[in-house]
Amino acid sequence: SSTVAGLAAAFGSGAMTNSIAEIEDSGCIMVIGSNTTACHPLIASRIIKAKEKGAKLLVADPRQIQLSRYADCSVHQRLGTDVALLNGMMHVIIKKKYHATDYIEQRTECYEELEKMVQKYDPKTVEAITSIPAIDIERMAELYALNRPSTLLYAMGITQHTTGVDNVKSCCNLAMLTGNVGVYG
Repeated sequence: SSTVAGLAAAFGSGAMTNSIAEIEDSGCIMVIGSNTTACHPLIASRIIKAKEKGAKLLVADPRQIQLSRYADCSVHQRLGTDVALLNGMMHVIIKKKYHATDYIEQRTECYEELEKMVQKYDPKTVEAITSIPAIDIERMAELYALNRPSTLLYAMGITQHTTGVDNVKSCCNLAMLTGNVGVYG
């Protein structure tokens, strides 16, 4: 079974939940803390190809990055509020029963603790923390959870931070909650 600590260690300081080639076959791509077109242009080209195939694109970055132009939902969270945003998305996913129950049961540990912890991150509370409108938090959660397989891409924008470890763990939790680790695309 997967553990958050093990996945966080495996993802390292700049990562994604899939191989580069698989990005084009994703149903949804979430980019958080990465100016992908400037720092990872080959990956950005795969994202654009996935969009052309119909993938949904979510961008969460305090900056207005180039990929925001192509995004189905682009948000600009306050600096240091990535965990709150990701927890808010998980809150919505659990509340609306979009989570991958079989995957969670078979391949994860401590789900009940996660569920209990994210209960306090309802979209209105997260809006107050992040400055992202609650409706956008709900939309991001739905797009990520319902357009599987989903890819999560991040880089130093969330890892080189005082809360970097927690940011990576939250990315791992979101990916596992929706059954998107170890799945093609």
